[in-house]
Amino acid sequence: MRFRLFLLGAAAAGILPAADDVLARVDAHAAQFGEVSRQIWEFAELGFHETKSSALLQQQLRANGFEVNAGLAGMPTAFTATFGSGQPVIAILGEFDALPGLSQKVEPAPDPVQAGAPGHGCGHNLLGSASALAAVAVKEEMQARGWKGTLRYYGTPAEEGGGGKIYMLHAGLFRDVDAVLAWHPGDSNRVNLGSTLANNGGRFRFCGVASHAAAGPDKGRSALDGAMIFLMSVEFLREHVPQETRIHYIIRNGGQAVNIVPAFAEVELVARNPDAQVLSGIWDRIMECARAGAMASGTRMEFEQGTNYANLLPNDTLDEVLSRAMHKAGGYTYTPEEQKFAGEIQKTLPGPVRSPGPDQVITDTSEPSGVASTDAGDVSWVVPTGHFTAATFVPGVGAHTWQGAACAGSSIGRKGMLVAARTLALAAVELFENPAEVAAARASFEKRKAGRQWTTRITPDSKPRLDYAIK
Repeated sequence: MRFRLFLLGAAAAGILPAADDVLARVDAHAAQFGEVSRQIWEFAELGFHETKSSALLQQQLRANGFEVNAGLAGMPTAFTATFGSGQPVIAILGEFDALPGLSQKVEPAPDPVQAGAPGHGCGHNLLGSASALAAVAVKEEMQARGWKGTLRYYGTPAEEGGGGKIYMLHAGLFRDVDAVLAWHPGDSNRVNLGSTLANNGGRFRFCGVASHAAAGPDKGRSALDGAMIFLMSVEFLREHVPQETRIHYIIRNGGQAVNIVPAFAEVELVARNPDAQVLSGIWDRIMECARAGAMASGTRMEFEQGTNYANLLPNDTLDEVLSRAMHKAGGYTYTPEEQKFAGEIQKTLPGPVRSPGPDQVITDTSEPSGVASTDAGDVSWVVPTGHFTAATFVPGVGAHTWQGAACAGSSIGRKGMLVAARTLALAAVELFENPAEVAAARASFEKRKAGRQWTTRITPDSKPRLDYAIK
């Protein structure tokens, strides 16, 4: 009873427990950053070209007392926003790039805002905005409590294949960070020790000799033949790689006219596996397939390195911190209008919906390998990183779909974004309050690494491919 009376007295004096206080701060800024997420959804800018989106987030953070440094690591839209000084240094990751061809209105049927234009099918408009909202709330809590330490928001461009975080790592921008908190939009509120898929990819260019396809085919050397032989070899390779492997590709250029033997062809290919070391061996075989295509067709093959993301390294301590935070943050419920929207969206899905509703919070110590890739995985091999998903999509909706883009611009998306912001803020506050947990996160990190080091095919002297998403 005495303890309860103390809490009541503290609340009356305006001194709430930090967790309750920071949640109130998140809620106070929720409408503002919900509007920010909607504006970024409308901008829908591709990787490395998120000029308006990055500027808007920078403006919001600067207006809330952060010191902003922009144009980092050779990327015009990369930035950091920092408050405080000294240790610990707690970082929150933000993203804001859209995907090509996924323009979509907030409607439960395919209906682009502009046909063929980009759209936020992965919900990064919500990702960057929720992280910024959390940062503002934590900054205010640090001021109110007089806490020492550094809070830093990372505005990381081009997650969708451009690898912005990798260039920031090479530039040493994470060198002083003690712990990273990250999240991603999904169809459920979930914290576990899951990983992601390592990936590697790039563009294979075949150069041949043009000739008249009917009058002089013997004089030509078809670049398209080289590309097709390469891809057929990859299809045979599928039988002889671990079953968790994913290989996918597109033909970006297969020639200009059917009556001309193509002098040029280009294929973009990405391979994935839960283990980066296993993937490296698979990739060596893919390169052999490409060289075989060139040899068999009498053409020349050139390769341009593209994305190369590490699998996410889980952190046991940060998983526990985030689990407590998400249970405190809680889920949310649909209004009747949102329930109708969700039902109509689910009618468009190909299979049964098995995901829990947004009112549920799922936390455990399971270690699923994941089904997607992110350059947050690279960060996790350099700095202890905690990661979770929040229910910004209707249950059953996957990322990189028109349904995902519709949800990302809707009130459902903004409610899920608030779950993410509350979870991030609570977790960051706990780390500032308890330095022992920061040390424990480092110990968990070293144990998971087990002597391994971060490696990437993106070399330190590589320049960001600023036009990768539009050429």
